[in-house]
Amino acid sequence: MIRSAVAHDLPIHAVLPDLLAALRGSSGAVLVAPPGAGKTTAVAPALLDEDWCTGQVIITSPRRVAARAAAERMAELLGEKVGERVGYTTRLDSKTSKATRVLVVTEAILVNRLLRDQELEGVSAILFDEAHERHLDSDLGLALALETQSVLREDLRICVMSATIDGARFASLMGAGTPVIESEGKAFPLRIEWLGARPEQRIEDAMTSAVLQAWREEEGDVLAFLPGVGEIERTRERLVERLPNTPILPLHGQVQPQDQRMAIRRDPQGRRRIVLATAIAETSLTLDGVSVVVDSGFARSAEFDRAAGTTHLVTRRASRAAAAQRAGRAARQGPGVAYRLWEEAAHAGRPEFDTPEMLKADLASLVLSLKRWGVADPASLRWIDAPPGASLDAAQTLLSAMGALDAAGRITPWGEKIAWMPMDPVAGAAVLFAAQSGQAFDAAKLVLLVQERGLGGRGEDLLARLHRWDGDRGKRADASRKLAQGWARAAEKLVGSSGEPARDPALFLALARPEMVARRRDASGEQWLSAGGRGFQLDPASPLARAEWLVIADAQGQAKGARITAAAELARADVEKFLQDQIEERTVARWNSSENRVEARREKRLGAINLSSGPDPDPDPQAIVDILVEKSVEQLGTLLPPALLARARFVGIPALSEESLTARADEWLAPLLQGRRDLDLPPSRYAEAALNLLSWDERQQLDKAAPREFTSPAGTSHKIDYAGDDAPSVEVRVQALFGLDRHPMIGNTPLLLKLTDPGGKPMQATRNLPGFWQGSWCDVQKDGKGRYPKHRWPDEPWAEKPSLKTKNAFKNSGD
Repeated sequence: MIRSAVAHDLPIHAVLPDLLAALRGSSGAVLVAPPGAGKTTAVAPALLDEDWCTGQVIITSPRRVAARAAAERMAELLGEKVGERVGYTTRLDSKTSKATRVLVVTEAILVNRLLRDQELEGVSAILFDEAHERHLDSDLGLALALETQSVLREDLRICVMSATIDGARFASLMGAGTPVIESEGKAFPLRIEWLGARPEQRIEDAMTSAVLQAWREEEGDVLAFLPGVGEIERTRERLVERLPNTPILPLHGQVQPQDQRMAIRRDPQGRRRIVLATAIAETSLTLDGVSVVVDSGFARSAEFDRAAGTTHLVTRRASRAAAAQRAGRAARQGPGVAYRLWEEAAHAGRPEFDTPEMLKADLASLVLSLKRWGVADPASLRWIDAPPGASLDAAQTLLSAMGALDAAGRITPWGEKIAWMPMDPVAGAAVLFAAQSGQAFDAAKLVLLVQERGLGGRGEDLLARLHRWDGDRGKRADASRKLAQGWARAAEKLVGSSGEPARDPALFLALARPEMVARRRDASGEQWLSAGGRGFQLDPASPLARAEWLVIADAQGQAKGARITAAAELARADVEKFLQDQIEERTVARWNSSENRVEARREKRLGAINLSSGPDPDPDPQAIVDILVEKSVEQLGTLLPPALLARARFVGIPALSEESLTARADEWLAPLLQGRRDLDLPPSRYAEAALNLLSWDERQQLDKAAPREFTSPAGTSHKIDYAGDDAPSVEVRVQALFGLDRHPMIGNTPLLLKLTDPGGKPMQATRNLPGFWQGSWCDVQKDGKGRYPKHRWPDEPWAEKPSLKTKNAFKNSGD
């Protein structure tokens, strides 16, 4: 009997009978229980006494440290060593045996097991613990498990467990009638102290001050939440100076397992402790002796930037749900207090929940898993939040580029091999490429360095970290080498070795993701351009800044200036040799704005990176013409005579509108520009080419309805302006209009006459010439006689013969 060996003083035992009864009559249930209720350690052992539970019970945990702690606690309650009836499996550690009935695994381990064995032979139940954290592998694992249950294993029990989830929502996902069991748990008093935000201080300084205040004013161990490892280390340094005899223990994913255990358990000497933790301690773990929490109010999580193609860490305000989980750590074993470094009034402005990973993560692994599972349409599975379409498209593009998917989006034989690797697709492809050259172990170590921060020390240079790791004989280093060796063996079984000569290990990263190969852009090594066209930045003090070529394995920050955090140097010769399938030779024709002409160059390119360039003596003529046409369209208003366009607008001839001329540019501009490299043609050539678009009738209509010139009664010609606000208009000397008793018209529109004196100075404008003669002419006449006495200023100009001659010349001419 398992149940009898477990303590019965946990709150969860009040509802265990209901849960067990629910699972006897149903294939699934949702258990909602607050922190400290005991669901993680009590439910799985209790299931083993059920008649239907003949196989193994798998319980998922969101983190490795929580998986180990849960298994160790259950084994301790049974009076056994972990690895006997209760075991665990994480990526870097595993303790199981043939006797193991309760197996605690990380969520990714469960997904891989489901993909290897869809029937889950020998498994009676899966418990999804801490489901509210909404990790990608948790959501995927639940979707796959529900599919297995509905298609292959009706007897498989699935139980979703958490402290804060919306039980009804998960129950609806799992199927109509799925019971929801709720446990109230222990209600120890919890006091909240609002310390207020301190934006002028660095976070480690503000947290040091707050921890010291809590240390002085409260009793019990202190648990402080910080966003990341860097902040933890800097806070720890400050606290060690102030409290030299106090155990100050870090708790995060990079801490060795034995040190993690020290942070979880009470001090063996009975001393008060300060534990500095990331969000790893929010759920799943009970830190024995903690009654005080100090919360920075920040959380750091990975977010995928589709534009940059990289996943980067982003620090944001922790959600209200996360803050509640953190505060609850202080009241799990008795009354507690939580110090918060923000104002109470600002608390409501925080997001209610953290964004699920499904909505912000790189979905390449998920897509490949679904393809391997046999799902063509992700929407056919049951998701608590469906994968976003844009993220699915980005994942498909990446997988297609590495050859994992074919043109129809089906998984390829190469993709099947990548999918079998227990890691993300890019890492899996790198190790498989390396296995073909007998270097799987080297590549496996490199990809593990990218994933395991701190392994092999710090710094951007992966090869330098690899060298340091090779010399490290610590437990974590040894465990990591064993993991990498296991990956290498898996890859070798999948592809074998072709006996190819050894290569630089960094090349395998480049082969897996060629768009992340980058070239230095400046002398300092700060600016880099990737083959995918993205710009990256590197600390100029980095040893890698002297390299010309890198393969970027990790970068943090936004797409336009992501900072390189992990990379390895490449030799140009290796890039050109081993990535030759990615290198393209082509003629590039472009507009040279400084010389106002098209230039054609022969380029050798790796994506956006120009490897070499020189003049192309025999470029594609059509490419040249296409650029000239494009540039001509941009400058239509200056290349064509403005008067032509204005006349066409006045008449309303659609073929000569700028929209139509642009749409039909290939018809009239392309023939004109054949054989040229520039646009240096007179406007009349462009005008004639445009007029050729018109039919004979349209040209006649244009010339009749919008004549280019006005011929005065004196026989002089004047260009008509159709472009101005007062169009149509013409400037003409008043003496040229003598003898005209009707106003000239352009169609039905009076022509605006801009009258000038014999010196060309403006006198008056009119659209009613007879009215002008009868009215204003008298005043104009008087002024004109005084200014130009040699010219004619008759009393009845409409009755005079038109002439621009002076009075004497006119008289002598006999007109």
